[in-house]
Amino acid sequence: MTFDEYQKQAITTDTFGGKPQPITSMAFISKLLGLVGEAGEVADKFKKVYRDDESELTPEKLELMKKELGDVLWYISVMGSYLGLSLEDIAQLNLDKLSDRKARGVLKGSGDNR
Repeated sequence: MTFDEYQKQAITTDTFGGKPQPITSMAFISKLLGLVGEAGEVADKFKKVYRDDESELTPEKLELMKKELGDVLWYISVMGSYLGLSLEDIAQLNLDKLSDRKARGVLKGSGDNR
């Protein structure tokens, strides 16, 4: 499955109809907040593995992580659809940016435009 195939299937499960949405719409804001919430759930699950399980990532915990990361991917995909952005293009742009930073030796550091 490609990113674009995923995106086409993911948008069919959008409760707001899967149409492009302005960033001020309830649909867009709910996806933005959902993304933040799901990212928090990923962090919380890792925190509990670190805190409660002496950092042992069991197969069961790994499966939970996979589900939460899938939720993050869904929100990113749908937000991209709302904005008319291809998930494939988003992924490629990110890889191009990171490859450029690696080539210039600036993967570490801070700032968006390094």
